[in-house]
Amino acid sequence: MARPQRKQDPELTQFDDLRVWLARVEEIGQLERISGAHWDLEVGALNEIICERLPAPPALLFENIAGHDGKGRVLANMMETMERTALTLNLPLDLSTIEVVDRLRTRLAVLEPLEPRVLATGPVMENRRTGKDINILDIPVPRWHSGDGGRYLGTAHLVVTRDPETGEENVGCYRVMVHEGDKLALYISPGKHGRMHMEKTLRAGKPVQVAMAFGQHPLMFVAASQAVPPGVSEYAWAGGLVEQPLSVIEAPITGLRVPAAAEIVVEGEIVPGDTRPEGPFGEWTGYYASARRAEPVVQLKALYHRDDPILTGAPPFRPTIHGMYRSMLRSAMIWNGVERGGVPDVVGVYVPPPAQRFMIVIAIRQRYPGHAKQAAMMAAQCHAGAYLGRYVVVVDDDVDITNLNEVVWAMCTRSNPEESIDIIRRTWSGPLDPIIPRDKKGLNSRAIIDATRPFEWKDQFPAVSQIDKETHDAVSGRWKDELERVVRGHRQ
Repeated sequence: MARPQRKQDPELTQFDDLRVWLARVEEIGQLERISGAHWDLEVGALNEIICERLPAPPALLFENIAGHDGKGRVLANMMETMERTALTLNLPLDLSTIEVVDRLRTRLAVLEPLEPRVLATGPVMENRRTGKDINILDIPVPRWHSGDGGRYLGTAHLVVTRDPETGEENVGCYRVMVHEGDKLALYISPGKHGRMHMEKTLRAGKPVQVAMAFGQHPLMFVAASQAVPPGVSEYAWAGGLVEQPLSVIEAPITGLRVPAAAEIVVEGEIVPGDTRPEGPFGEWTGYYASARRAEPVVQLKALYHRDDPILTGAPPFRPTIHGMYRSMLRSAMIWNGVERGGVPDVVGVYVPPPAQRFMIVIAIRQRYPGHAKQAAMMAAQCHAGAYLGRYVVVVDDDVDITNLNEVVWAMCTRSNPEESIDIIRRTWSGPLDPIIPRDKKGLNSRAIIDATRPFEWKDQFPAVSQIDKETHDAVSGRWKDELERVVRGHRQ
């Protein structure tokens, strides 16, 4: 039975409240409720098994979690279909993959940040705990995988910090493990804004003020996990993306801004010198690529949550389809970066979800010698494509870059390894790159694969064996009902 929905606060919008988003997901038939799973491994295992077995898996809401007396819920697999990604980003639900990327890149190119509205209070303040009353493990925090170093509260959330010199806030997504009911581990990769804020403050011998939100509208998770332009608030960037300002409140102790309708918010501080071992944790690469190490401890000062709160989770595992929303946004950003670099006639850019950051596919309409190499180099080193890449493949405009079968076909039939592959060395990597040894983290290499017809003789390149478009369209129309019957009868 569906739970009754809390009436939406009149000051909030559809992009403020996870529960409003969930109701819409349920309306389009993409939400499944699972009751009775245990927080220790079962929630993570069920999520992974469902994603393995379904090409378009539903969002999963785990309820009545064993060991928690029915209190608290866990939401996983939020945006792993095109429809849910489009819903989150305020786009029509019937667009194709490249149409979503194209709409996003157009919107990003003219995006005007909209500062959030600061409300006096919000639904997240329904329940307040401080001091000895704080116990984050009253919430059903999963141990996602058996190799994880603990129970991971933060995998699809927000971590808010402040620059001690400028006062500028950063909203990032950095992993959070539970040590005790009132103590959390926070791991932030080198070079990230939150890490720089933390290091500046600790060097000054001062405690770091931190606020974290768990269970927010997925739009805010998208913003927190993207490379938002320097100097732009993630809240303002997200508001500009959907053309509606988001609603936040100032957390009572730290003054840091958090989503007004978040499910769970904590405030705490990091004291200089207070560290404990954190990790390991399976990361978005599909590997345990970072070791267990001493990381800062966040001592909780306050816990706020809604009634029957929902913890959002995005536990990485060996990639299959997960990462759809990251793929769409990164594809759009790289496409814009390539065009801003002066490369003409780019037909599409796609970052396949299983590859995450490691592969970029670009389709171009070739105009001059060296056009393919120019596009590849720009994609490999533009701001959105430079970090932790591996392969850039350039294909002609007749190849569907969202279909990896066609991409591999082009690579195997239109490239000659001795002429078509180049290696760029000493490029920007990071600690999560699984192929780089621990003592060499920070740098990697890129392969540029030109899988276009050789420009010098492209007009003499063998023709593709397929029916022509006119015949394809005519037969499809004349045999529409029969084709639908056959496809429907064999759809998995």
